Amino acid sequence: DQPFVRLLSASSVLAAAPAVQAMSREEKRHLGNQVQEMFDHAYSNYMEHAYPADELMPLTCRGRIRGQEPSRGDVDDALGKFSLTLIDTLDTLVVLNKTKEFDNAVKKVIRDVNLDNDIVVSVFETNIRVLGGLLGGHSVAIMLKEKGEVMQWYNGELLHMAKQLGYKLLPAFNTTSGLPYPRINLKFGLRSPEARTGTETETCTACAGTLILEFAALSRFTGASIFEEYARKALDFLWEKRQRSSNLVGVTINIHTGDWVRKDSGVGAGIDSYYEYLLKAYVLLGDDSFLERFNTHYDAIMRYISQPPLLLDVHIHKPMLNARTWMDSLLAFFPGLQVLKGDIRPAIETHEMLYQVIK
Repeated sequence: DQPFVRLLSASSVLAAAPAVQAMSREEKRHLGNQVQEMFDHAYSNYMEHAYPADELMPLTCRGRIRGQEPSRGDVDDALGKFSLTLIDTLDTLVVLNKTKEFDNAVKKVIRDVNLDNDIVVSVFETNIRVLGGLLGGHSVAIMLKEKGEVMQWYNGELLHMAKQLGYKLLPAFNTTSGLPYPRINLKFGLRSPEARTGTETETCTACAGTLILEFAALSRFTGASIFEEYARKALDFLWEKRQRSSNLVGVTINIHTGDWVRKDSGVGAGIDSYYEYLLKAYVLLGDDSFLERFNTHYDAIMRYISQPPLLLDVHIHKPMLNARTWMDSLLAFFPGLQVLKGDIRPAIETHEMLYQVIK
Protein backbone atom coordinates (compact mmCIF):
# COMPACT_ATOMS: atom_id res chain seq x y z
CA ASP A 1 0.00 0.00 0.00
CA GLN A 2 2.94 2.41 0.56
CA PRO A 3 3.65 3.18 -3.14
CA PHE A 4 -0.05 3.92 -3.58
CA VAL A 5 -0.12 6.23 -0.57
CA ARG A 6 3.06 7.96 -1.75
CA LEU A 7 1.64 8.37 -5.25
CA LEU A 8 0.85 12.00 -4.60
CA SER A 9 -0.63 14.26 -2.01
CA ALA A 10 -3.53 16.55 -2.68
CA SER A 11 -1.48 19.58 -1.73
CA SER A 12 1.32 18.75 -4.17
CA VAL A 13 -1.17 18.19 -6.97
CA LEU A 14 -2.91 21.50 -6.39
CA ALA A 15 0.36 23.37 -5.91
CA ALA A 16 1.81 22.03 -9.13
CA ALA A 17 -1.33 22.52 -11.17
CA PRO A 18 -1.27 25.34 -13.73
CA ALA A 19 -3.79 28.15 -13.55
CA VAL A 20 -7.21 26.81 -14.40
CA GLN A 21 -8.69 28.08 -17.65
CA ALA A 22 -12.17 27.60 -19.02
CA MET A 23 -12.45 24.88 -21.64
CA SER A 24 -12.65 26.31 -25.12
CA ARG A 25 -15.56 25.68 -27.45
CA GLU A 26 -13.23 23.69 -29.70
CA GLU A 27 -12.12 21.46 -26.82
CA LYS A 28 -15.72 20.81 -25.87
CA ARG A 29 -16.60 19.94 -29.44
CA HIS A 30 -13.63 17.58 -29.73
CA LEU A 31 -14.44 15.77 -26.49
CA GLY A 32 -18.10 15.58 -27.44
CA ASN A 33 -17.19 13.94 -30.72
CA GLN A 34 -15.00 11.45 -28.88
CA VAL A 35 -17.93 10.49 -26.67
CA GLN A 36 -20.14 10.02 -29.72
CA GLU A 37 -17.54 7.81 -31.40
CA MET A 38 -17.08 5.66 -28.31
CA PHE A 39 -20.82 5.23 -27.89
CA ASP A 40 -21.35 4.41 -31.57
CA HIS A 41 -18.59 1.81 -31.46
CA ALA A 42 -20.06 0.07 -28.40
CA TYR A 43 -23.73 0.30 -29.36
CA SER A 44 -23.40 -0.68 -33.01
CA ASN A 45 -21.24 -3.69 -32.20
CA TYR A 46 -23.64 -4.83 -29.47
CA MET A 47 -26.58 -4.60 -31.86
CA GLU A 48 -24.69 -6.31 -34.69
CA HIS A 49 -22.96 -9.09 -32.80
CA ALA A 50 -24.83 -9.64 -29.52
CA TYR A 51 -28.47 -8.52 -29.58
CA PRO A 52 -30.78 -9.90 -28.20
CA ALA A 53 -28.29 -11.28 -25.63
CA ASP A 54 -27.76 -9.26 -22.47
CA GLU A 55 -24.13 -8.35 -23.14
CA LEU A 56 -21.45 -8.36 -25.82
CA MET A 57 -18.31 -10.37 -25.05
CA PRO A 58 -15.66 -8.08 -26.57
CA LEU A 59 -12.93 -10.64 -27.23
CA THR A 60 -15.05 -13.24 -29.03
CA CYS A 61 -17.53 -10.65 -30.35
CA ARG A 62 -20.49 -12.84 -29.36
CA GLY A 63 -23.46 -12.28 -27.12
CA ARG A 64 -23.28 -13.50 -23.53
CA ILE A 65 -26.31 -15.64 -22.76
CA ARG A 66 -26.76 -16.80 -19.19
CA GLY A 67 -26.22 -20.53 -18.84
CA GLN A 68 -24.42 -20.90 -22.16
CA GLU A 69 -21.11 -19.45 -20.98
CA PRO A 70 -18.94 -20.33 -17.96
CA SER A 71 -20.36 -18.72 -14.83
CA ARG A 72 -18.70 -15.58 -13.49
CA GLY A 73 -20.44 -15.95 -10.13
CA ASP A 74 -22.44 -13.05 -8.72
CA VAL A 75 -21.57 -10.87 -11.73
CA ASP A 76 -23.96 -12.94 -13.84
CA ASP A 77 -26.88 -12.07 -11.54
CA ALA A 78 -27.32 -8.94 -13.67
CA LEU A 79 -28.20 -11.07 -16.70
CA GLY A 80 -31.86 -12.00 -17.05
CA LYS A 81 -32.19 -12.79 -20.75
CA PHE A 82 -33.94 -9.45 -21.19
CA SER A 83 -31.57 -7.65 -23.62
CA LEU A 84 -30.02 -5.78 -20.73
CA THR A 85 -27.66 -3.58 -22.74
CA LEU A 86 -30.39 -2.29 -25.05
CA ILE A 87 -32.74 -1.37 -22.20
CA ASP A 88 -29.87 0.21 -20.29
CA THR A 89 -29.07 2.37 -23.33
CA LEU A 90 -32.50 3.75 -24.25
CA ASP A 91 -32.36 7.20 -22.67
CA THR A 92 -28.70 7.63 -23.67
CA LEU A 93 -29.77 7.47 -27.31
CA VAL A 94 -31.94 10.53 -26.76
CA VAL A 95 -29.26 12.35 -24.73
CA LEU A 96 -26.98 11.91 -27.75
CA ASN A 97 -29.75 13.12 -30.08
CA LYS A 98 -30.17 9.76 -31.81
CA THR A 99 -33.93 9.95 -31.83
CA LYS A 100 -34.49 7.77 -34.89
CA GLU A 101 -32.37 5.00 -33.39
CA PHE A 102 -34.26 5.45 -30.11
CA ASP A 103 -37.56 4.96 -31.93
CA ASN A 104 -36.24 1.70 -33.41
CA ALA A 105 -34.78 0.55 -30.08
CA VAL A 106 -38.04 1.06 -28.22
CA LYS A 107 -39.89 -0.96 -30.83
CA LYS A 108 -37.35 -3.78 -30.42
CA VAL A 109 -37.76 -3.76 -26.62
CA ILE A 110 -41.55 -3.88 -26.88
CA ARG A 111 -41.46 -6.63 -29.50
CA ASP A 112 -38.64 -8.84 -28.20
CA VAL A 113 -38.05 -8.49 -24.46
CA ASN A 114 -39.52 -11.10 -22.13
CA LEU A 115 -39.65 -10.28 -18.42
CA ASP A 116 -41.05 -13.65 -17.37
CA ASN A 117 -37.96 -15.83 -17.71
CA ASP A 118 -37.24 -18.67 -15.29
CA ILE A 119 -33.99 -17.11 -14.11
CA VAL A 120 -32.61 -15.81 -10.80
CA VAL A 121 -31.48 -12.19 -10.99
CA SER A 122 -30.11 -9.52 -8.69
CA VAL A 123 -32.88 -7.27 -7.35
CA PHE A 124 -30.39 -4.39 -7.22
CA GLU A 125 -29.05 -4.75 -10.76
CA THR A 126 -32.47 -5.43 -12.27
CA ASN A 127 -33.82 -2.34 -10.56
CA ILE A 128 -31.15 0.14 -11.56
CA ARG A 129 -30.59 -1.16 -15.09
CA VAL A 130 -33.84 -2.70 -16.33
CA LEU A 131 -36.54 -0.94 -14.31
CA GLY A 132 -34.51 2.27 -14.48
CA GLY A 133 -33.91 1.80 -18.19
CA LEU A 134 -37.59 1.25 -18.92
CA LEU A 135 -38.62 4.27 -16.85
CA GLY A 136 -35.93 6.47 -18.41
CA GLY A 137 -37.01 5.32 -21.86
CA HIS A 138 -40.64 6.06 -21.03
CA SER A 139 -39.76 9.52 -19.74
CA VAL A 140 -37.94 10.59 -22.89
CA ALA A 141 -40.49 8.85 -25.14
CA ILE A 142 -43.34 10.94 -23.80
CA MET A 143 -41.13 14.04 -23.96
CA LEU A 144 -40.43 13.43 -27.65
CA LYS A 145 -44.07 12.62 -28.34
CA GLU A 146 -45.17 15.89 -26.77
CA LYS A 147 -42.73 17.74 -29.02
CA GLY A 148 -44.58 16.25 -31.98
CA GLU A 149 -41.50 15.08 -33.87
CA VAL A 150 -41.05 11.33 -33.28
CA MET A 151 -42.65 8.59 -31.15
CA GLN A 152 -46.18 9.63 -32.14
CA TRP A 153 -47.13 5.95 -32.04
CA TYR A 154 -45.96 5.50 -28.45
CA ASN A 155 -48.69 4.65 -25.94
CA GLY A 156 -46.91 3.95 -22.65
CA GLU A 157 -45.71 0.46 -23.54
CA LEU A 158 -42.40 0.86 -21.66
CA LEU A 159 -44.23 2.00 -18.55
CA HIS A 160 -46.48 -1.06 -18.76
CA MET A 161 -43.37 -3.25 -18.88
CA ALA A 162 -41.84 -1.33 -15.97
CA LYS A 163 -44.95 -1.88 -13.86
CA GLN A 164 -44.91 -5.58 -14.74
CA LEU A 165 -41.29 -5.82 -13.64
CA GLY A 166 -41.94 -3.80 -10.50
CA TYR A 167 -44.56 -6.29 -9.34
CA LYS A 168 -42.12 -9.13 -10.05
CA LEU A 169 -39.58 -7.52 -7.70
CA LEU A 170 -42.01 -6.80 -4.83
CA PRO A 171 -41.94 -10.31 -3.27
CA ALA A 172 -38.27 -9.73 -2.47
CA PHE A 173 -39.38 -7.29 0.25
CA ASN A 174 -41.24 -9.99 2.17
CA THR A 175 -38.89 -9.88 5.17
CA THR A 176 -39.42 -8.87 8.80
CA SER A 177 -37.15 -5.84 8.30
CA GLY A 178 -38.49 -4.71 4.96
CA LEU A 179 -35.01 -5.04 3.47
CA PRO A 180 -35.25 -6.96 0.20
CA TYR A 181 -33.77 -10.35 -0.52
CA PRO A 182 -30.76 -9.87 -2.82
CA ARG A 183 -32.13 -12.12 -5.59
CA ILE A 184 -35.44 -13.16 -7.07
CA ASN A 185 -36.67 -15.51 -9.79
CA LEU A 186 -38.45 -13.47 -12.47
CA LYS A 187 -40.95 -16.26 -13.12
CA PHE A 188 -41.36 -18.03 -9.77
CA GLY A 189 -40.51 -15.35 -7.21
CA LEU A 190 -39.09 -16.65 -3.92
CA ARG A 191 -38.92 -19.79 -1.82
CA SER A 192 -40.86 -22.17 -4.03
CA PRO A 193 -38.77 -25.15 -5.20
CA GLU A 194 -38.85 -23.75 -8.72
CA ALA A 195 -37.50 -20.37 -7.59
CA ARG A 196 -34.06 -21.65 -6.51
CA THR A 197 -33.64 -18.60 -4.27
CA GLY A 198 -35.05 -17.06 -1.11
CA THR A 199 -32.77 -18.67 1.47
CA GLU A 200 -30.32 -15.78 1.74
CA THR A 201 -29.94 -14.08 5.11
CA GLU A 202 -27.94 -10.98 4.24
CA THR A 203 -27.62 -8.25 1.65
CA CYS A 204 -25.35 -5.29 1.06
CA THR A 205 -26.33 -1.79 2.11
CA ALA A 206 -26.23 -0.55 -1.48
CA CYS A 207 -28.44 -3.45 -2.61
CA ALA A 208 -31.12 -2.51 -0.08
CA GLY A 209 -30.69 1.25 -0.29
CA THR A 210 -30.56 1.79 -4.05
CA LEU A 211 -34.23 1.46 -4.96
CA ILE A 212 -35.98 4.70 -4.09
CA LEU A 213 -35.43 6.58 -7.37
CA GLU A 214 -36.87 3.90 -9.64
CA PHE A 215 -39.57 2.70 -7.26
CA ALA A 216 -40.73 6.23 -6.46
CA ALA A 217 -40.76 7.16 -10.15
CA LEU A 218 -42.78 4.03 -10.92
CA SER A 219 -45.29 4.98 -8.23
CA ARG A 220 -45.57 8.56 -9.45
CA PHE A 221 -46.01 7.45 -13.08
CA THR A 222 -48.58 4.74 -12.35
CA GLY A 223 -50.32 5.95 -9.19
CA ALA A 224 -49.50 2.63 -7.47
CA SER A 225 -47.99 3.84 -4.19
CA ILE A 226 -46.81 0.41 -3.04
CA PHE A 227 -43.48 0.64 -4.86
CA GLU A 228 -42.40 3.88 -3.24
CA GLU A 229 -43.67 2.68 0.15
CA TYR A 230 -41.53 -0.48 0.02
CA ALA A 231 -38.40 1.40 -1.05
CA ARG A 232 -38.91 4.04 1.65
CA LYS A 233 -39.35 1.34 4.32
CA ALA A 234 -36.03 -0.24 3.35
CA LEU A 235 -34.27 3.14 3.49
CA ASP A 236 -35.88 3.95 6.84
CA PHE A 237 -34.65 0.66 8.27
CA LEU A 238 -31.07 1.28 7.14
CA TRP A 239 -31.18 4.77 8.65
CA GLU A 240 -32.40 3.39 11.98
CA LYS A 241 -29.64 0.77 11.98
CA ARG A 242 -26.79 3.23 11.42
CA GLN A 243 -24.15 3.19 14.11
CA ARG A 244 -25.33 6.12 16.21
CA SER A 245 -21.93 7.04 17.65
CA SER A 246 -20.33 7.42 14.22
CA ASN A 247 -23.39 7.82 11.91
CA LEU A 248 -21.81 5.26 9.57
CA VAL A 249 -23.36 2.13 8.07
CA GLY A 250 -21.77 -1.26 7.50
CA VAL A 251 -21.27 -3.11 4.22
CA THR A 252 -23.66 -6.05 4.72
CA ILE A 253 -26.67 -6.52 6.97
CA ASN A 254 -28.90 -9.43 8.03
CA ILE A 255 -32.25 -8.90 6.25
CA HIS A 256 -34.19 -10.64 9.04
CA THR A 257 -32.57 -9.39 12.25
CA GLY A 258 -31.07 -6.10 11.09
CA ASP A 259 -27.68 -6.97 12.61
CA TRP A 260 -24.61 -5.74 10.77
CA VAL A 261 -22.68 -8.66 9.28
CA ARG A 262 -19.73 -6.70 7.90
CA LYS A 263 -19.05 -3.78 10.18
CA ASP A 264 -16.56 -1.91 8.02
CA SER A 265 -17.68 1.26 6.30
CA GLY A 266 -16.55 3.22 3.25
CA VAL A 267 -17.89 4.83 0.10
CA GLY A 268 -16.99 2.03 -2.32
CA ALA A 269 -18.35 -1.43 -3.10
CA GLY A 270 -21.31 -2.50 -1.00
CA ILE A 271 -22.32 0.98 0.20
CA ASP A 272 -21.59 3.46 -2.63
CA SER A 273 -24.98 4.04 -4.23
CA TYR A 274 -26.82 4.15 -0.89
CA TYR A 275 -25.30 7.58 -0.37
CA GLU A 276 -25.86 8.54 -3.99
CA TYR A 277 -29.56 7.70 -3.83
CA LEU A 278 -30.15 9.60 -0.59
CA LEU A 279 -29.00 12.85 -2.20
CA LYS A 280 -30.68 12.18 -5.53
CA ALA A 281 -33.93 11.18 -3.80
CA TYR A 282 -33.97 14.66 -2.31
CA VAL A 283 -33.37 16.16 -5.76
CA LEU A 284 -36.08 14.03 -7.40
CA LEU A 285 -38.72 13.98 -4.67
CA GLY A 286 -38.03 17.18 -2.71
CA ASP A 287 -38.22 15.36 0.64
CA ASP A 288 -35.99 17.18 3.13
CA SER A 289 -35.52 14.04 5.25
CA PHE A 290 -33.39 12.48 2.53
CA LEU A 291 -31.11 15.53 2.43
CA GLU A 292 -30.83 15.56 6.23
CA ARG A 293 -29.83 11.90 6.26
CA PHE A 294 -27.32 12.41 3.47
CA ASN A 295 -25.74 15.39 5.24
CA THR A 296 -25.46 13.42 8.48
CA HIS A 297 -23.71 10.57 6.71
CA TYR A 298 -21.58 12.98 4.67
CA ASP A 299 -20.27 14.71 7.77
CA ALA A 300 -19.27 11.29 9.15
CA ILE A 301 -17.59 10.33 5.85
CA MET A 302 -15.54 13.52 5.81
CA ARG A 303 -14.60 13.10 9.47
CA TYR A 304 -13.57 9.45 9.42
CA ILE A 305 -13.30 7.96 5.91
CA SER A 306 -11.83 10.93 4.06
CA GLN A 307 -8.06 10.87 4.60
CA PRO A 308 -6.99 13.22 1.79
CA PRO A 309 -6.44 12.42 -0.94
CA LEU A 310 -7.60 8.89 -0.03
CA LEU A 311 -10.94 7.47 1.06
CA LEU A 312 -10.25 4.51 3.37
CA ASP A 313 -12.68 2.11 5.01
CA VAL A 314 -13.03 2.27 8.78
CA HIS A 315 -14.83 0.28 11.49
CA ILE A 316 -18.29 1.65 12.27
CA HIS A 317 -17.82 1.16 16.04
CA LYS A 318 -14.23 2.44 16.05
CA PRO A 319 -14.16 4.91 13.16
CA MET A 320 -10.67 6.17 13.96
CA LEU A 321 -9.37 2.68 13.11
CA ASN A 322 -8.85 1.90 9.43
CA ALA A 323 -10.37 -1.38 8.22
CA ARG A 324 -8.03 -1.51 5.22
CA THR A 325 -5.27 0.48 3.58
CA TRP A 326 -6.39 0.33 -0.05
CA MET A 327 -9.26 1.72 -2.13
CA ASP A 328 -11.60 -0.10 -4.50
CA SER A 329 -12.51 1.24 -7.92
CA LEU A 330 -16.22 1.75 -7.22
CA LEU A 331 -15.56 4.74 -4.98
CA ALA A 332 -14.46 6.69 -8.05
CA PHE A 333 -18.03 8.02 -8.29
CA PHE A 334 -17.67 9.94 -5.03
CA PRO A 335 -16.13 13.18 -6.35
CA GLY A 336 -19.12 13.48 -8.69
CA LEU A 337 -21.47 13.15 -5.73
CA GLN A 338 -19.49 15.80 -3.89
CA VAL A 339 -19.92 18.15 -6.85
CA LEU A 340 -23.68 17.51 -6.80
CA LYS A 341 -23.67 18.42 -3.12
CA GLY A 342 -21.56 21.51 -3.82
CA ASP A 343 -18.42 20.49 -1.90
CA ILE A 344 -16.00 21.24 -4.72
CA ARG A 345 -12.49 21.38 -3.26
CA PRO A 346 -12.32 17.82 -1.81
CA ALA A 347 -13.94 16.58 -5.00
CA ILE A 348 -11.11 18.11 -7.04
CA GLU A 349 -8.47 16.58 -4.76
CA THR A 350 -9.86 13.04 -4.88
CA HIS A 351 -10.66 13.23 -8.59
CA GLU A 352 -7.12 14.36 -9.37
CA MET A 353 -5.66 11.51 -7.32
CA LEU A 354 -7.86 8.95 -9.10
CA TYR A 355 -7.03 10.47 -12.49
CA GLN A 356 -3.31 10.15 -11.77
CA VAL A 357 -3.79 6.48 -10.82
CA ILE A 358 -5.61 5.74 -14.08
CA LYS A 359 -3.20 7.79 -16.21
